Amino acid sequence: MVWPDAGMGTRRQYPTDLTDEQWHILEPMIPPEKHGGRHRTVNMREVVNAILYILRTGCQWRNLPHDFPPWGTVSWYFWLWCNDGTWARMHDKLREMVRVEAGREKEPSAAIMDSQSVKTTEQGGPRGYDAAKNVTGRKRHLLVDTLGLILLVMVHPADVQDRDGARSLLSLLLAVGQFSRLTLIWADAGYSGKLIEWLMLTFGSKLRLEIVHRTEEHKFSVVRWRWIVERTFGWLGRCRRLSKDYEALTGTSENWIRLAMIGVMIRRLTPPASFQPT
Repeated sequence: MVWPDAGMGTRRQYPTDLTDEQWHILEPMIPPEKHGGRHRTVNMREVVNAILYILRTGCQWRNLPHDFPPWGTVSWYFWLWCNDGTWARMHDKLREMVRVEAGREKEPSAAIMDSQSVKTTEQGGPRGYDAAKNVTGRKRHLLVDTLGLILLVMVHPADVQDRDGARSLLSLLLAVGQFSRLTLIWADAGYSGKLIEWLMLTFGSKLRLEIVHRTEEHKFSVVRWRWIVERTFGWLGRCRRLSKDYEALTGTSENWIRLAMIGVMIRRLTPPASFQPT
């Protein structure tokens, strides 16, 4: 399919491109241009399309196809929106919209927590060795609702124990001032012990941690509630940019994870695209 693009002529559509319905949802969340100076000339829809292309394909900034805006412009907006919180605000707004569309309250009352260890590259930045998974790299710590949508995300070195990383993750509940309805968190046995005591001292009776154990040892089985967060990790795995942690800063890694979920949620809110990839 060939479609017109203001300022870019015409080009063939990539499978990662936003549809008109999806852009209609995202466009109001894009920061307006600043007052004074030169007016914005770049097509913001094409900037977002280029960032989604990099996320899904895993290509380097400099290998961005030429029919997108210049890679320097695209990367500048990516970093700008990382620093000013645009990606986080967009992610949280879409999560509320998806929950309402599914007949839920905007904020959840229960959540599931888990981590995933991934390798890093020569890019540098904090890293550690996870002896349990035999992985040198970082952990992606997630708190998701019962739909699998991310509530909180934190990336830290892989040598940090789950229960210690969970303290930092759950401390964000106090910082962000969200999720006042949240009263229950499910997690696996790696979070038992002192974390439960810390949770009681920090949140009192407002928040409870329930450990979900496997029913049979040394045998694969779908564990109640815990499979939901594992499915979320599976969604992230569809994006080649997240196959490893390629970033020097953990904050950048967190924003790529939010972007992956933005892609998941925007597709839930809109009908499937009418074009067929070529």
